[in-house]
Amino acid sequence: MRAEAQAHVETINEALALLRRFLDWDRALRRLDELNARVEDPTLWENPKQAQEVMRERRRLDEAITATRAIERELADTSELIELAEAEGDEDLAVEGTQALAQLAERAQQDKVKALLAGEADSNDTYLEINAGAGGTESQDWAEMLQRMYTRWAERRGYKVELVDYHAGEQAGIKSATLLVKGENAYGYAKVESGGHRLVRISPYDSSARRHTSFSSVWVYPVIDDSIDIEINDSELRIDTYRASGAGGQHINTTDSAVRITHLPTGIVVACQNQRSQHKNRAEAYNQLRARLYEHELRKREEEANAVNATKTDIGWGHQIRSYVLQPYQLVKDLRTGTTSTSPSDVLDGDLDDFMAAALSQRVTGETVDVEDVD
Repeated sequence: MRAEAQAHVETINEALALLRRFLDWDRALRRLDELNARVEDPTLWENPKQAQEVMRERRRLDEAITATRAIERELADTSELIELAEAEGDEDLAVEGTQALAQLAERAQQDKVKALLAGEADSNDTYLEINAGAGGTESQDWAEMLQRMYTRWAERRGYKVELVDYHAGEQAGIKSATLLVKGENAYGYAKVESGGHRLVRISPYDSSARRHTSFSSVWVYPVIDDSIDIEINDSELRIDTYRASGAGGQHINTTDSAVRITHLPTGIVVACQNQRSQHKNRAEAYNQLRARLYEHELRKREEEANAVNATKTDIGWGHQIRSYVLQPYQLVKDLRTGTTSTSPSDVLDGDLDDFMAAALSQRVTGETVDVEDVD
């Protein structure tokens, strides 16, 4: 088999191996049989909530198993077709088979990522919080670039984006911003973006045109619904109100309507200023707090299980998950997986799917990669 076709076969087999490993194939088949038997039990719907959970798990398993078997079958058929075409010297048929393998490889990657989004809150909407690191205007401008990048990523996927909280920088950019991203699997995809992000460029704010390094952090946590019980003791909260502020007058208010809530036991701080009334801002901030506490508990569980997880750390050297170099060369490099792009402009315009897919896969395999940062 020609090299191009063989490369596609290897890509497909890698995706299939990861899917089988993630599903725990034999256990998944047994579990699907159990769920099918439960669905046929007429007493299941006596408890609608439990029935919905069973149906949701059954649908997820059935889709993943069916997709895996379909890819395996098409891979075998197409590989056989190419070998037959090469044996008979039919170049057109061999090219057609190679093109079919390329399309199958792309589909295998998409199905792999979709199957990996099976966490407890992966299907939920998500909050995405961006904070500028030390460095004044440079870092604040970089934070605003990240805000735009994630907004564009969400729009590419057809998600809806709302600006929940916003604090403008003194001269340019932002000190912090919180986005609410609404769409299926928004948290599942975005959760791997938590961590430090490093930018290297020639500063537009430096009259000597020197290279500058800037840092900003991203923190992602899921929106949770009323079915998830999160206990919050009001005596453990500190609630502050302040005057909303923002660029262009859009977020500026003339009353102290913005709300900041601090959860004293954990030190978690949330804020909201996008609503016109203090009451609505308080309610939204409270929802954020419930989400942050839930994510905090999820992270504790993952750490106890020694799972790979992005943690919130200092915003600076040694803590970044990805570096974006704009000068003197063009490169974006993920320091967890080694995934790279030589088109930072595309990445900053929201082209993040390859980086997210690699990070999600790494969470399943647990394999660490020795990656050197870029200068």
